[in-house]
Amino acid sequence: MSRLSEIPLSVLDLAPITSGSDATTALRNSRELAQQAERLGYHRYWFAEHHNMPGIASSAPAVLIGHIADATESIRVGSGGVMLPNHAPLVVAEQFGMLEALHPGRIDLGIGRAPGTDQKTARALRRTEAGLSAENFPQELTELIQYFEGTAELNAVPAAGNKPPIWLLGSSGYSAQAAGLLGLPFAFAHHFSAQNTLPALELYRRHFRPSEVLDAPYAMVCASVLVADTDEQARYLAGPGALSFVKLRQGRPGPLATPQEAADYPYTEIDQLVVEDRMSTQVIGSPSTVRSGLDELMESTAADELMVTSIVHGQDDRLRSFELLSEIAERTPSLGRSAAHT
Repeated sequence: MSRLSEIPLSVLDLAPITSGSDATTALRNSRELAQQAERLGYHRYWFAEHHNMPGIASSAPAVLIGHIADATESIRVGSGGVMLPNHAPLVVAEQFGMLEALHPGRIDLGIGRAPGTDQKTARALRRTEAGLSAENFPQELTELIQYFEGTAELNAVPAAGNKPPIWLLGSSGYSAQAAGLLGLPFAFAHHFSAQNTLPALELYRRHFRPSEVLDAPYAMVCASVLVADTDEQARYLAGPGALSFVKLRQGRPGPLATPQEAADYPYTEIDQLVVEDRMSTQVIGSPSTVRSGLDELMESTAADELMVTSIVHGQDDRLRSFELLSEIAERTPSLGRSAAHT
C-alpha cells in the first residue's frame, strides 16, 4: 500500500487572483475549495501570508482563517504561515487566541521567520526599521508562546488558555533545527526550496527533543501538485504558475495568467530555463503520474503528512485537481495519523 493513503493530506492556499478577475472572487473560490476539501477528507487547510502581491489575496491570514472556519465544520484551518517579523507577537497571540476560542480544536498557528515580502512593504507593516530581519525571531517566538501560556508581563486576551498548535515553517535549516530543539511540529516548503528538503528534515529529526507537545518528530512537507486527466493537460494548466514565478523574479508580479496567455508568452532562453527548473520540482500530470511522483516524495522524505498547493487559473480545474488527488490518496475523513497536536 502507498504511504500516501496512510498519512494526512492537507491544503495550502494562496487565494490566487486570476487574470480578468478580482480579490472578491479569489476569496469566494477559496471558500468553495475549503468546503470541497472538507468533504473529500483533507485534514487541514492553511493560508500563506503575502503582501504587495497583485496576484495573491491571502494578505491577512487571521481574517481569512476565521471566515473559512465559519464556512466549514471539521477541517483544521490555519496559517502557513504568519510571518512573525511582520507582526508584534502580542497581536498574533490575540488574533489566534481569539480564533481558537471561537473554533476550539480546529485552529493551527504556523509561524515563519522571513518577512515574506520586500523590505519597503515590511517597513510599512511594522512602521519601524526595527524587527524587520529574522535576527529577532527567537525572542519574538518566545514572547508569543509566553502570551499563550500566561507567563508574559502583559495579558494577551484571550490567548491564555486558548493556545492553538504552533508549527514552525521553513525553507532552510534554521527553522528545522529550532523546531527540533523546541519539540514542535515542522512544515517544510518543498514547493519552492526542494533542494533543501532532505537536509532540513534530517536536521529537524537529529535535533528533536521531546516536549509536552510532541514525544517524537512530526514533519509535514508542502509540495506543488497539479492533477488533470492527462499529462499534457496538466502541464498546460501548470503554465500560469510557472509564468508567475518568472514575472516575480523579474520584479513584475501580477494576476495569474490564463493557460493560453502563459503558452503564448514570449519566453527568453533564460526564462525557459527558469520554467523548466521550477516545474522539475513539482508533481504535475495524470493521476498515475502524480501517484508515482508523490510515492517517490513520501518515500524519500518519510514525511508524516503531505500538504499540497495548486496554482491553477480556472476554479473548475483547481477543484478537479484536488478531487483527483483525493482519489489517488484513497482519502477518507478518518484515515491518517491524527493526534491532538496536529
